[in-house]
Amino acid sequence: MIARVALDIAVRKEFDYRVPPELEGQIEVGSRVKVPFATRQVLGSVTALVSKSPHTNLRCLLKVIGHHSLVTPKVLHLARWIAEYYCCPLEIALRSVLPDTVRKEQKGWRERLVVRILPQPDSIPRLTKRQQEIWRIVEEWKTMPLQRLLELAETTASTLRRLEDLGLIAIEAEISERDPYANEVILPTQPLPLNAEQASALAQITQAMDNLAANPDPAKRPPLSTDSGLPITNYESRITDHASRSTLHAPRSTFLLHGVTGSGKTEVYLQAIAHALRQGKGAIVLVPEISLTPQTVERFKARFSSGPLKTLVAVLHSHLSAGERHDEWHKIRQGRARIVIGARSAIFAPVEPLGLIVVDEEHEHSYKQEEAPRYQARDVAVKRGLDEGAVVVLGSATPSLESFYNAQKGKYALLELRSRVDDQKLPRVRVVDMRHEVRDGKGVPIFARALQEAITRRLERKEQVMLFLNRRGYASSMLCPKCGYVAECPNCSIALTYHRHLEKICCHICGHSAAAPTVCPERRCQSPAIRYLGLGTEKVEETLGKLFPKANIARMDSDAMKRKDDFRRILGNFRTGKIDILVGTQMIAKGLHFPNVTLVGIIYADLSLHMPDFRAGERTFQLLTQVSGRAGRGDVEGEVFVQSFTPFHPAIQYARRHDFNGFYEQEIEFRAQLKYPPVTRAAMLTLKGRNEEKVKFLAEHLAREIEKNLREMKDLVLAGPAPAPLLRAETFYRYQIMLRTPRMSQLSQKLPVVLQKLPLPEDIRLTVDVDPVSLA
Repeated sequence: MIARVALDIAVRKEFDYRVPPELEGQIEVGSRVKVPFATRQVLGSVTALVSKSPHTNLRCLLKVIGHHSLVTPKVLHLARWIAEYYCCPLEIALRSVLPDTVRKEQKGWRERLVVRILPQPDSIPRLTKRQQEIWRIVEEWKTMPLQRLLELAETTASTLRRLEDLGLIAIEAEISERDPYANEVILPTQPLPLNAEQASALAQITQAMDNLAANPDPAKRPPLSTDSGLPITNYESRITDHASRSTLHAPRSTFLLHGVTGSGKTEVYLQAIAHALRQGKGAIVLVPEISLTPQTVERFKARFSSGPLKTLVAVLHSHLSAGERHDEWHKIRQGRARIVIGARSAIFAPVEPLGLIVVDEEHEHSYKQEEAPRYQARDVAVKRGLDEGAVVVLGSATPSLESFYNAQKGKYALLELRSRVDDQKLPRVRVVDMRHEVRDGKGVPIFARALQEAITRRLERKEQVMLFLNRRGYASSMLCPKCGYVAECPNCSIALTYHRHLEKICCHICGHSAAAPTVCPERRCQSPAIRYLGLGTEKVEETLGKLFPKANIARMDSDAMKRKDDFRRILGNFRTGKIDILVGTQMIAKGLHFPNVTLVGIIYADLSLHMPDFRAGERTFQLLTQVSGRAGRGDVEGEVFVQSFTPFHPAIQYARRHDFNGFYEQEIEFRAQLKYPPVTRAAMLTLKGRNEEKVKFLAEHLAREIEKNLREMKDLVLAGPAPAPLLRAETFYRYQIMLRTPRMSQLSQKLPVVLQKLPLPEDIRLTVDVDPVSLA
């Protein structure tokens, strides 16, 4: 037997090893193994078992780690597709599939000592009075942690050992699982009645689940068709092409659930998950990391904590400790947890069999991985659903243009929830033109008069307010009005942000920080008039404290959320009414349901609007709509104030009217004219180095080579090279080349071949980002 192994080190190939006879019964595809490589020993994953190898003198495997394979064949197949489509080595893709804490050679379980009572004959040995007291406690508990018994009995381990010697008890090591929600009191909930739109959406989803359950064999499923209407018989090829969204239509097992904020999408998810459980299958729910609040997790745990569909709900996200992530992952692999809720990487959870994948807030850019493999979790979800015969539901109040375009083209089935549950009204949105708010000699205020008056009214009525500004810190820059000096990052081409509570100026790109100067640092100037410009959440919080001294104010941003339980604590206080005004960045923009919030203020709506990115308008529309959706979720109608210096921009006006379709129509026309996604697909090549001239020269050479070698791709549009919008980041100068084509699968196959022929100097790095979500 020969094992083909992808090593954990990046060598861009797989290696064959002979399996010793004593390990043959332990190894399978997906097993973790230790192998010799050159002069050292490394870990890897078995990707195939074969009987022959083109190589001779194979070395033997050294060890099989664990009793079961960690990478299931289906997830391995998915990892191969990711490596091919996103142009990265297989071992890098496998690194995303398996969490670091699971890939280690050492066992990651936490053990503790427990005391267990042993079966006794009719009579027990004679005990001292102290031993009798301990024995009564053990008789009552039967099994208990050793530490707990020592505390209750106020005794020592040596006393317990004497009872063990008498054959009365056993002291053993036992696995103690780490549960991040062990101390939470979660009350069970029952399914809620659905309105007509919700019931219709659920019926279509469950019908698709039943159809797939009746036709588990991919070969027997109804064939897909190309845009020309010709049937396709090769299932593997149509999966690859579909997942790249090039020319093929998905079967009606991928749904786009477009529902306004507060329309009850989560209840549809919960009842669809219940249907998957009744089918004997599991479910994966992807939620943006920023929306993975305790409130969100509790809704899912509460629904499936009791009753005939009771099951463990595993949670996977970056805020878990390594030990908690290890234990949660193994609950899934062992089949004990049949529902997984998590951020981007949860799409690789080893749920078998898989019946449903939900991608909530599918438009969120955090579903895109920023390091290799630069996969888009939403697209990987569609691919995995096709592979494993699972229904995929993409949900959003503001769908990405890519997903809505696919729905318009018939690739996804469109489900719409046009009204809020219980006939609640969408909030009234007022756009404030900040150009008219300039006060004599004082510049532009943080709060428009109308917003300030609205906050006062809400506080008088004991209602709650949320204020949104997607910029942390106190001021966005420091400027000397005398000489024009601006405090800039020495590593990045960006101004440093002033943080008042730290008395530091910080870079939000590379993390550089320095003490805030009290005088101008320019040697020839030294003016004490250096001042702060712009604003951040810290300054908004301080100003609110002066305007509303009796209000309880809290701030939620990554500066304020330092400890593990800060998020839970502040949201808990806000829910119970202990906080009157909550100020925050995008942390508060989505996934939160607080019925007493009747006013939302967006301090600076233009912040994302003027970024050098063709998606700037789309992002602004999505953010404004999502933040606005936090208001009016109770009995009182909500109100939203949007402060803007460009109030008539289409993104702001369509968001004011809650008109997604109108925004989509005008935006897709612009994209089509310029051949931008979703009408075509894009790949971004970025070269980085510390010598700008060298980076620029190599970028120009790379562009010429791509044009020469990919000449047969007539529909390929090459733009650049050009400096990145942020030219210098973390000491590296960056130049970009953008490739656009409607046939991304073909480009993904050809591009690595071209790049392999162009060896780069050691001090220059090249990254390939297929389907980028940001041009920065």
